[in-house]
Amino acid sequence: MSVAIVDYGSGNLRSAAKAFARVAGAKGNTSITVSADPAVVAKADRIVLPGVGAFADCMDGLMRVGGMVEAVREAVIGRGRPFLGICVGMQLMASRGVEYGSHAGLDWIAGDVVRLQPRDPHLKVPHMGWNQLEGDWTHPVLAGISPGDHAYFVHSFQFVTADARHCLATVDHGGPVTAAVGRDNLFGTQFHPEKSQAVGLRLIENFLGWRP
Repeated sequence: MSVAIVDYGSGNLRSAAKAFARVAGAKGNTSITVSADPAVVAKADRIVLPGVGAFADCMDGLMRVGGMVEAVREAVIGRGRPFLGICVGMQLMASRGVEYGSHAGLDWIAGDVVRLQPRDPHLKVPHMGWNQLEGDWTHPVLAGISPGDHAYFVHSFQFVTADARHCLATVDHGGPVTAAVGRDNLFGTQFHPEKSQAVGLRLIENFLGWRP
């Protein structure tokens, strides 16, 4: 099985690749490739899209890699390959982001990426550090992760899905904040699995074994 981590100039690629390689090493039949080549990504059995920074910058960076958006779309939407978006990589699945203006996303899961607005004025934005997950533990990518388990976050914006069923996990930061989204063969986390220790490694293992 081949896994492509998309390199488009944004994201903690080294840490993500290391975490995936650690999990894949135990399986023995999985290759992990970080690539900016659309042809490599198009052939992969599973695709991972990381992302760090502003929504518009990440979307622009993805589009600047000639043919990458088309390759990912054909593989994921056209052929149903399992897809994992991480942090802004998850947010790019939205219809639009409103950071520094209104910017179109991939529009794979309807909704908007909006600024965090905690009800408690003492809570800081960005939301940074460990937080307890609550969610739909029936989803295969969340199997073995329990209510109250912690994951690591660094973000100032959140993905608000148009359909509440597509929000699969939340955390509390002055109100519910989206932690994971998904539908069909799509899954995304606002938190960083590669920085979330046992929880993150379990999620990666689940993703690698997922058969949507």
